Amino acid sequence: MDRETVSKVAKVARLKLTDAEIEQYAADLEDIIEAFAVLDEAPVVEEYDLGPIKVEDILREDVVCRDSDPAELREVMGTKDDWVRGPRLS
Repeated sequence: MDRETVSKVAKVARLKLTDAEIEQYAADLEDIIEAFAVLDEAPVVEEYDLGPIKVEDILREDVVCRDSDPAELREVMGTKDDWVRGPRLS
């Protein structure tokens, strides 16, 4: 990585680097980029999983059903004009 790029990154990160630090970081970042270049040579795998144990979807399908009669609920809740009055929020 060149000095100019390191200087621009340092400016964006609001770091004040000396010339020696810029040289050092340029060399370090070049080494890091070269280390990641190994990944370009890694074989491509079509199917992969991140976890050691395969996770399967074990949830049931949703079934729409009515547990209680809305009219009975309104009667029990003491509604007024089919509206339910909640507690006053302060």
